[in-house]
Amino acid sequence: MSAITPSTVGSPSAKTLDSSPASRFQLRTFLAIDERDAFIRMAQTATGKFLIFVAAVLATTTLLPWWESALVVSAAMAAAQLPKLRTPILFTATWVAAFLEMSLAQNHILTDINVVLQQEKGLTWSATVLASSALLVVMFGSWLALSATRRHPQSLLARRPLVTLLLLEVVLIGLSASPVTHGLMRAMLWSLLVVLTPYVWFLPLAIMDQRSRELSPPGLQMALLRPFWSPAYLPFGKGAALLRKTLAKTPRDLSITQLKALKLLVWSNVLLGMQATIEWLGEHLLKIPSLQEAIDAFLNGHAHPMASRWLALILEVATYSLNIALWAALFIGIARLAGYRLPRGSWRPLQSRTLMDYFNRFHYYFKELLVDLFFMPTFFTLFKRHPRLRMFFATFMAAGVGNAIWHFFYDIRLVATMGLANALETYTSYAFYCVVLATGIGLSQVRANRGIRPPSTPLGRAYSFLFVWSFVVCLHVFGDGSRNHTLNERGRFLASLFGVF
Repeated sequence: MSAITPSTVGSPSAKTLDSSPASRFQLRTFLAIDERDAFIRMAQTATGKFLIFVAAVLATTTLLPWWESALVVSAAMAAAQLPKLRTPILFTATWVAAFLEMSLAQNHILTDINVVLQQEKGLTWSATVLASSALLVVMFGSWLALSATRRHPQSLLARRPLVTLLLLEVVLIGLSASPVTHGLMRAMLWSLLVVLTPYVWFLPLAIMDQRSRELSPPGLQMALLRPFWSPAYLPFGKGAALLRKTLAKTPRDLSITQLKALKLLVWSNVLLGMQATIEWLGEHLLKIPSLQEAIDAFLNGHAHPMASRWLALILEVATYSLNIALWAALFIGIARLAGYRLPRGSWRPLQSRTLMDYFNRFHYYFKELLVDLFFMPTFFTLFKRHPRLRMFFATFMAAGVGNAIWHFFYDIRLVATMGLANALETYTSYAFYCVVLATGIGLSQVRANRGIRPPSTPLGRAYSFLFVWSFVVCLHVFGDGSRNHTLNERGRFLASLFGVF
């Protein structure tokens, strides 16, 4: 599965634009601060670094709490400016941010633990205490796991890290859902489960890196487990192997990277403004219902006009796409402040000409995670004598099976509120979404490997755009992330958009 290179980040030989007077008034030239010698030189001074710091903090506070914004920007720039102290700075910032998240932030983890505390009546324990205790267990457990895989490279954990960790998750789900587990024991098991879940997608990359010839020190490996710039369930940066390759090596290289970081952080705010504008126009000016409201109205026999239903779906896809792009821009912007010349997380998805191209462009680091943990193991194991089937099945395992597993564990709280059986039942729509998406991307991948290229004429480009985005928009009915409607109900709503019902 091919990888895109969304941008050339921080090349030391970046072309300067100061010598072209005719282009100075162009928007591209005005915004290209990372390509102008005057800005690059200033970014290497104390004044320039201070201005970048202030601007970065202001840009991140629109999306992060003030304490988190100040922490991550300070840590990123300190790590960049003090290379000899990079590992202790990154380690401290990552784990301080993780523990502060358990007390200062509103997040899935504390919400999920509170759900169980409310179910177990009579418990007076704090969700923060349980979450922090579980995080300590995860922290030391991760250290032991990395140490064990270095000493025993042939162990199951070293050879199949993701499978091992997913089995551990299944065991914790079974124990927490067992009828004999109740009270404080159930709350503790559930706390460990929800705190561990995000790390399931970081630890395999760190364990896989133990096989590298250029192995990072243990402290740095621990610092990159859910690093402070990526407080999510998804590694933005893919772990130590990629970060070693992308680290800025010279002062000029670093200044260019940090200027690009600042531009990306500002861009995240532009995307946030675009998202808010679209939502305001849809809700207040055009009076367009949300997708969930449109489906509910249809099922209750009071369907909105077909045009309103289509607009509800299109606006939902637009705001969802902007949300993915703005958070990716924020996280990668902070990583670039630390000196890592990482590609952007979402790169011009509207220019996608095939479904495979869309998969590469839309959510780059999610795609990379699925490639590393699902595509590669499948591709190098199965159907070696059947290259087309091999490529299709490996792609299906990534875009389909991996996609479904990741999103199911992201919504693991449903197991506590609904029970395992009901949680799986409400997941059928998204599972269907993954199957159709993976089939489309797999066929697109096979066509590309056969040398079939999308048309390059203006009419052909228009056709490619309409095909890709019609597929994405229609399929979003099943993949919007909600669990309120069954597969049959969503299928009927989609059919109604074409006048079937």
